[in-house]
Amino acid sequence: MAVDDTRPRPTAAVTDAVSRAEVVGPPDGVGAVVGRLSLLDRFLPVWIVAAMATGVLLGRAVPSLNTHLNAVQVTQGTSLPIFVGLLVMMYPVLAKVRYGELQTVTSDRRMLVSSLVLNWVVGPAVMFALAWSLLPDQPTYRTGLIIVGLARCIAMVLIWNDLSCGDREAAAVLVALNSLFQIVAFALLGYFYLRVLPHWLGLSSVGVHFSMGRIAATVAIFLGIPLVAGYLTRRLGERARGRAWYEERFLPRISPLALVGLLYTIVVLFALQGHTISAHPGDVARIALPLLGYFAVMWTGAFAWGRALGLPYERTATLAFTAAGNNFELAIAVCIGVFGVTSGQALAGVVGPLIEVPVLVGLVYVSLWARRFFPTTGRSAQGGSRAPARRRR
Repeated sequence: MAVDDTRPRPTAAVTDAVSRAEVVGPPDGVGAVVGRLSLLDRFLPVWIVAAMATGVLLGRAVPSLNTHLNAVQVTQGTSLPIFVGLLVMMYPVLAKVRYGELQTVTSDRRMLVSSLVLNWVVGPAVMFALAWSLLPDQPTYRTGLIIVGLARCIAMVLIWNDLSCGDREAAAVLVALNSLFQIVAFALLGYFYLRVLPHWLGLSSVGVHFSMGRIAATVAIFLGIPLVAGYLTRRLGERARGRAWYEERFLPRISPLALVGLLYTIVVLFALQGHTISAHPGDVARIALPLLGYFAVMWTGAFAWGRALGLPYERTATLAFTAAGNNFELAIAVCIGVFGVTSGQALAGVVGPLIEVPVLVGLVYVSLWARRFFPTTGRSAQGGSRAPARRRR
């Protein structure tokens, strides 16, 4: 998910992850993990809960809110206020991606192939299995969770990777690859997991009505527009002022917009879904259960796989967090654009970041604890690429 990941590092300034030979690590011990998060990131679950409560209260105070929001439609099922909020939410995330570094980690075939398989084969399959196992009687929530499983992480993973002392260069490349793969693979995988696979397995698809062309168009709009904007912003910004200015001055200024867009979207969603939520509070808990299982299975499996492959700790941590995280911004955008802002699918997407943040912060602690089981090295042997060397401050 998208939040400010450009806070000051332990060093005096943010340096280029490709060119530098070592990275200053966090203070020894896992107790400093939460302290290294910015104020916004540290209390993100609190902000999300507050946005939910605000939305519910707003919906009760203004019964005609739905009519006002849908007065101007940008796409079918997406009003202008929601459209703007979703684009604002996505743009800062994609402006942070280093698009010129796609070749820097490709020499490490084991990590590259493992990441692609975990993200685009294992991850969607695990979410599909959990959604059907735990929500067999809730087709709308189940569909929303499957869409969440298809939206691979491209933003918040950079925070978890840094906190766990992962390989920044590798994380940047995997984020860029996931961004590109989502444009090509999202609609195809959506068709497979929502239509083809349930039919093969003899599962009921009652209540699941959608157009795959509409999903593809929604992805193209809500990922394509901010992706092009983010790419052009980085290229033009670096060309005009240099990378140091772009990452140290410009990105910190626009990063809070992602959180503003997310919270704004949550307020509107819950304003329109307030009655449903207050009438069925147990539904939120049921949606949360598959998400908890998903994060546990994906992170643990990916971390164990990296260790089994003999990857250094830095890249094992990166592999685990890129496999476990999800792009809830895109999932929410697709659910709203295809099924509507008051749909159960949209609610399932909104519950995602509420669960992801505390769970993955906890997994950062687990990752740092597990670092003791890896050999200490100052440079990865994987294709000569950097693995951060740590030194005490």
